[in-house]
Amino acid sequence: MIVPFLDLRSQYAALQVELEAAVLKVMRETRYILGPEVGEFETALAKYTGAKHAIACSSGSDALVLALMALDVGAGDEVITTPFTFFATAGAIARLGAKPVFVDIDPKTFNINPAGIAAKITPRTKAILPVHLFGQCAHMDAILKFGLPVVEDAAQAIGAKYRLKTIDLRPESKDQSLKSEGSPWRSAGTLGTIGTFSFFPTKNLGGAGDGGALTTNDDKLAARLRSLRIHGSERRYYHDEVGLNSRLDTLQAAVLLVKLRHLDAWTQARQDHAAHYNRRLAGVVQTPWCHPDCTPVYNQYTIRTARRDALREHLTRAGIGSEIYYPVPLHLQKCFRYLGQPAGAFPEAERAAAEALSLPVFPELSRTQLDGICDTLLGFR
Repeated sequence: MIVPFLDLRSQYAALQVELEAAVLKVMRETRYILGPEVGEFETALAKYTGAKHAIACSSGSDALVLALMALDVGAGDEVITTPFTFFATAGAIARLGAKPVFVDIDPKTFNINPAGIAAKITPRTKAILPVHLFGQCAHMDAILKFGLPVVEDAAQAIGAKYRLKTIDLRPESKDQSLKSEGSPWRSAGTLGTIGTFSFFPTKNLGGAGDGGALTTNDDKLAARLRSLRIHGSERRYYHDEVGLNSRLDTLQAAVLLVKLRHLDAWTQARQDHAAHYNRRLAGVVQTPWCHPDCTPVYNQYTIRTARRDALREHLTRAGIGSEIYYPVPLHLQKCFRYLGQPAGAFPEAERAAAEALSLPVFPELSRTQLDGICDTLLGFR
């Protein structure tokens, strides 16, 4: 049985009529830059996440840069983050001349371990940038308690929920990120100061190319983000500051509007697949651990095993796709050698890089395919 790691063709086939109609509408109207679909998507995304504002941009990487720019992060500043994530997280910090300050991960969740943050805070610390890796929120209660601006890298976590216990409902509270109405369960991207999302095709909500967005409950930050994504301009040809050219294409917005309507069903399918894996693989490999205050969305279903590379070869020989996220922690990347963090500096991140393996979990997987993957893995010796 051949099982790809990801099958976007099956998703396209199911939505072909809707997608092609949406794209054709944009082509006929020829409003390719900031056409009406962009605003419609921002409104829909804000409603979906529960954020007051959603600002679309050209990629998840740019979303991180824009968020840090809006918080005035620049040369000489420090931003605390995790070494076990996609490069863009720390790359956005370095791109602005700031210093990524790494904190090791919790081995159970793969997310930044809040217990290590306090020791890394200095007078130069401008923000904390946790990553909701593989679709499970970081421990936001502990992170928010430090009182610093928090940029959530929710690139892999759209629709993920977190039960926030440090909600501040006082009318006089100045921290809008901690205000809530009703249930303490909040969506990824609405827990901190600014949330960032990626719509790269492999994401749970993926476009037909690059795309990203930011969410915030702060009116002033939202206005600045909208300006920053258009060269720091609120009026055409008038520039208040130097921003980026980071608008979401209307074509991408049209595609994402169609797909957003199906996201909850896809998320449920991923969660069902994960539950099936958990039942069949328990005790054989280390299956994903779910924090009781989290509802993950499984952008990746990631197991751990000391024999990761041999297991992956076994799966490949059987025609089953898998991926390694991420083989080299950021502190060991060549471009970050200047930070002076040698091998052994963050042992849990390094151990995860050697043991983590992601299995297929895309929504269109059949039960036969899932059982085939499990049977193959259980046959590994």
